[in-house]
Amino acid sequence: MLSRHTTPFDLFDRLEQQLSQAERVPAAEVLETDEGFSISIEMPGIDRQSIDVKATDRSLSVNAERPRPQDDGADAQPQLSEFRYGTWSRSFRFPRGIQRDGLKAQYRDGMLLITAPKAESNAAVSVAVEA
Repeated sequence: MLSRHTTPFDLFDRLEQQLSQAERVPAAEVLETDEGFSISIEMPGIDRQSIDVKATDRSLSVNAERPRPQDDGADAQPQLSEFRYGTWSRSFRFPRGIQRDGLKAQYRDGMLLITAPKAESNAAVSVAVEA
């Protein structure tokens, strides 16, 4: 019988390889209150100047870069590296509009906290029909 895998562990090796090559995005949490939305994103090792936050009426995007450290001249080759270097982007869409001019972002201890107040609702108005 022909088999695509020489040992039962070959499948696990292949899965590990695919997972290591998969794009990793930071973990995030979005909370909704009566006043607005609070977005927390784990971003350890990111320089604050590389973080870019943009918003539209109902969405928010966060872009950042974690550059690879400069080689200090040593010929050291990593035996294991699980760090992800490069750029990434994360987008969030909200069920209600947000006030773009009221956005606030704070970056401290590897956590980015964004607060986005909700936009004024466009409540329905009753209009009297004249004869």
